[in-house]
Amino acid sequence: MSVERWAPGEVLRSRGGVLLVSCYELGHQPLGVAWPSAFLKRAGFDPHCCDVSVGPLSRGDLRRAAVVVVAVPMHTALQLGVRVARSVREENPEARVVFLGLYAVLNAPALLDAGAAACLGGEVEGELVALLESWERGERQSAKDPKVGRKRQEFPVPDRSTLPSLDKYAGFESVDNDGDVKVVTTGTVEASRGCRHLCTHCPIPPVYGGRFVAVPTEVVLADIEQQVAAGAGHITFADPDFLNGPAHALRVSRGLADRFPGVTFDFTAKVEHLVKRGDVLPELVECGAVFVISAVEALADPVLEILEKGHNRDDVLVALERCREVGLPVRPTWVPFTPWTTRSDYCEILEFVVDQGLVGHVDPVQFSIRLLVPPGSLLEEHPGFVPHRGELDAEVWSWRWEHPDPEMDALHGEVSAVVETAACGDQDVGVTFSRIAELAGITLTPGQAAATINRRPVPRMTEDWFC
Repeated sequence: MSVERWAPGEVLRSRGGVLLVSCYELGHQPLGVAWPSAFLKRAGFDPHCCDVSVGPLSRGDLRRAAVVVVAVPMHTALQLGVRVARSVREENPEARVVFLGLYAVLNAPALLDAGAAACLGGEVEGELVALLESWERGERQSAKDPKVGRKRQEFPVPDRSTLPSLDKYAGFESVDNDGDVKVVTTGTVEASRGCRHLCTHCPIPPVYGGRFVAVPTEVVLADIEQQVAAGAGHITFADPDFLNGPAHALRVSRGLADRFPGVTFDFTAKVEHLVKRGDVLPELVECGAVFVISAVEALADPVLEILEKGHNRDDVLVALERCREVGLPVRPTWVPFTPWTTRSDYCEILEFVVDQGLVGHVDPVQFSIRLLVPPGSLLEEHPGFVPHRGELDAEVWSWRWEHPDPEMDALHGEVSAVVETAACGDQDVGVTFSRIAELAGITLTPGQAAATINRRPVPRMTEDWFC
């Protein structure tokens, strides 16, 4: 059926008339479709959700849909989402494809040129509803520019009713006092969206412009409740930075502890916030926090300055100490391959990880991360990046760049190969780390090597962090 012949109550409001497709959200049950599903249901639609990171896309679902909304909050999700769009065109050429998420906004010109009916990002679930209602009325509305929403919306509780069960997703590896590990079913929520900060390599600032939106505490707790009822014993706060609003974070954490005793959680916070807002950490631990992810990214000042991270090497040490004092393990993330990172800088990261006892806290993939600069990024026209910028690579949706030192690009290839082989063979992270150190030219002392291999397990998710 042609979109132009739609009538009120027909097609779009039928079951599965809107298909919401998630591609990848760090191994979590995807909020990228659970949120829009709730907005659509509140407006009288009956959408169906699927997640291609967990199972195949049903041809029946594709053929039944009049609109397919593809959630692309991450770079990996975008690459998979483009394939989904091709499948839609093959199976149901009459359907309209809408891309939704951070990477939909950043890559809107290319996506729209390739046939997308709209690209939406930020606080736009309400705009998605309005767009579908206009199409339902027969209006031939087309989007030549992305729609970016930054205003506060009235949040419903995310709708997870048509998503795969929580046991299909990454779990939390809990470690008891004896060092024994058990995997705990994990849910994921957002207490806030957007971010106050403008880190130049991050996809959030171009969309949110330094703003963040707090989700009402009762909505967050209601979402936790439905996931605990579904078996969750651990919750991941997927906020870009849980401590953007520390008072709000405490309210939510207290509510979680009061209503769901024994349920643990993890969160993400900037190094800067762990330093400046460290006074909230003891209570977060009391409420059930068991680890924190922090985007350290680099230790070299020139790199940190270009990325505008708001911290330096000494701040990282302070943050680690504050977290150790309250018994909160830190899982750092890194961007160790940039145009400005020297071999010495890379070695410093590895030596720092060893010296701080963090080998078990870092997923090996982190040592292979190469800076991505998508179109629309704050780095795109940055004077520090422009001299290194090559052509826009349409295959990977990022600007090409080469390191001034060819040996660094070669090292990246070697490290990536080691990491990939290790992941396929489920290799111990200590063994993988030792091989990466060897490639970088670092010789571990016998004591360092022993500590790297013979270490106590640390709390982590069963799926490595990736972008």
